[in-house]
Amino acid sequence: MAEAALSPRQIDQAGLCIGCGACAAGREAMAWDRFGQLKPAGAWTGQASESFARICPFSPAARDETEIADARFPDARLRDPRIGAYEAAYVGHVAENGFRAGGSSGGMTSWVAAELLRQGLVDGVAHVAPADPEQDGRFFAYRISRSEAEVQGGARSRYYPVELSDVLAEIRAVPGRYAVIGIPCFIKAVRLLQQEDPIIADRILFTLGLFCGHMKSARLVESFAWQLGAPMEEVRAVEYRLKNPDRPANWYTAHLTLADGSTRWQDWWHLADGDWGASFFQNSACDYCDDVVAETADISFGDAWLEPYSSDGRGTNVVIVRSPVIHRLVQHAISERRLDLTPVDQEFIVETQAAGLRHRREGLAYRLNIAPPPLPLRKRVQPGGQALPLRRKFVYHARRAIARWSHPVAAFAHRRHLPSLYVGWARVALHLYQAITYLRGPLGRVIAFAEFLTNRSRPVT
Repeated sequence: MAEAALSPRQIDQAGLCIGCGACAAGREAMAWDRFGQLKPAGAWTGQASESFARICPFSPAARDETEIADARFPDARLRDPRIGAYEAAYVGHVAENGFRAGGSSGGMTSWVAAELLRQGLVDGVAHVAPADPEQDGRFFAYRISRSEAEVQGGARSRYYPVELSDVLAEIRAVPGRYAVIGIPCFIKAVRLLQQEDPIIADRILFTLGLFCGHMKSARLVESFAWQLGAPMEEVRAVEYRLKNPDRPANWYTAHLTLADGSTRWQDWWHLADGDWGASFFQNSACDYCDDVVAETADISFGDAWLEPYSSDGRGTNVVIVRSPVIHRLVQHAISERRLDLTPVDQEFIVETQAAGLRHRREGLAYRLNIAPPPLPLRKRVQPGGQALPLRRKFVYHARRAIARWSHPVAAFAHRRHLPSLYVGWARVALHLYQAITYLRGPLGRVIAFAEFLTNRSRPVT
């Protein structure tokens, strides 16, 4: 593909900016937009350049995940078009030092980061940790940890906008060897930046990827506060997945800590926007992503959403290992019983992430067909989906509508101090989405009947 000059503003206006901050390192700070998403800020965002076009993970001029992985892991033992190149895959958990209890899942992400530090392979780990909303204006942010205790302090899932610009600037300024933890598009951005910046290439030695459904906006925290009866200005900390070994791992719990030390919590399924698949507060760029499992990372981690693992409240990871160096660390720890991991094949990994992969491959093909973005994306999925069942088409339309409208509705409710307006709208939207998805109620019956008629009218082949 020919080189093209693009600006951050063009990417943002096309709805393709994920807010990773790779382009902002060493420039002006990233800033919140009115929808609670982080975006590049300042006059420089209007300046088009070929170098920016090569490092933005959603740029049509950037290399795709397969190209990056082929260059990074040319000798990988195994390859699968759904999960990429890899050395081995596992299911299980950490068996030492409370990593499992301290994490949202099986504790593997924090364990690998800590092990890289313990073995002297890195001097620091860039990862997301809680921040002070009064001081920092946000609940979570990237930081660089240099000890096992600091790494463990950032454990657990964070469905909140974060960006890399500050830690990338620190990595440039402070010599050393670093690892970076991030969701697929953030790891891709780091890989693309490594090809443009020799200092980043020399100092970031390892990347640890997190399986991803989509990026939420900061408005999700405000929605929690509205629905839990907590004044937003009093909220000091948030947890999205409060672990309880006596409850299934997939029973998410929204948990807020207030300034007076009191807490408010609620199970996600009781929330108006508590169905993850409905895409409330989703970043628009996520509609055009085809990487679920962080295919460019040296190792990546997800939840084992299969029985009996999904019912185990202690948490269980699925792990895809791509770096031979990290694979040796993992194998050694298994032999020492510090890790309780069982080898699995690609079909097991795919089955644990079936919904996400369907949305990012089948769903992406359909979205590229019905709503192509204004820039010519470089995707590994081609437009299509004409032959999808009618219900699947309705599901993808419903998700797009919820993802699009949840932002302005919540912003309007915030501005007018009318939280009930957003919550009421969300309840109706969720009811319609679930009627379509699960064929519930009168709407579900209408769709089921229409699908039946459509199938009857198709010629037999």
